[in-house]
Amino acid sequence: MNVPWLKEFLLWSIAVNAAFLFVWWLFIVLVRDLVYRIHTGWFRLAESQFDAIHYGGMMAYKAAIFFFLVAPWIVLHLVE
Repeated sequence: MNVPWLKEFLLWSIAVNAAFLFVWWLFIVLVRDLVYRIHTGWFRLAESQFDAIHYGGMMAYKAAIFFFLVAPWIVLHLVE
């Protein structure tokens, strides 16, 4: 595995995961009520719990993207 290939792979991974996070955010912003109704059909959730779960999930996902994809990509650029 060579470094240019790994940098390109990480960049594509960042793009795909950022797009997924953006789509998740769009769903919560634009069709929140529909998403809430779907989730409350499966689980008993208060609206504040629903918001906290999605906000926490988005923050954890964003942190994982940064630590596992963005940080290694930056390091590879710095050492090369």
